[in-house]
Amino acid sequence: MTATPTETEVKVRVHSAKYAGALLTNKGFAIRTPRHFEANLILDSPENHLRSQGEILRLRQANNQVILTYKGPATVDRHKSRVEVEVGMESLPAALFIFERLGYRARFRYEKYRTEYTRLGDPGVVVLDETPIGDYIEIEGPASWIDSTARKLGFTENDYLTASYGRLYLEHCAAHGTDPTHMVFAPAV
Repeated sequence: MTATPTETEVKVRVHSAKYAGALLTNKGFAIRTPRHFEANLILDSPENHLRSQGEILRLRQANNQVILTYKGPATVDRHKSRVEVEVGMESLPAALFIFERLGYRARFRYEKYRTEYTRLGDPGVVVLDETPIGDYIEIEGPASWIDSTARKLGFTENDYLTASYGRLYLEHCAAHGTDPTHMVFAPAV
């Protein structure tokens, strides 16, 4: 790597995925990656060493791909910025086997349906995430683009969320009086 890749983003809670999809389309965004299911595993040591350092090691399975992501400690202002490095893996079971031998275990699983949107000429991306705790859009790109895009979509800085899905899930459980486990969809009946 010649440069340190940095991710800058905010989340905004939306009323529904249908509403958010229509809003993005009306504002000139087009689907770059159609709606797909993602299963994410956060890995850490039994002592939660990475978490205590503000770091994340994630394995994601989506669209028949497995992606390993390292996220460094976040800098949080009105946006969240952090180093993010991703690499493709051949096999989720093989990756888990290797990490388990190194002392890392899957500590938290979260699921979502994601649709990615872009607009011609824009330096960033907007994703629509449908999660078990609600629907969110993430606006990711340069800070000034995030702010102008949020305004064009009708949001203000007061709507910005910089918490991870793990943190949002813990807040959701606390607000609803449920014990946290994993942020997964209920099994189909």
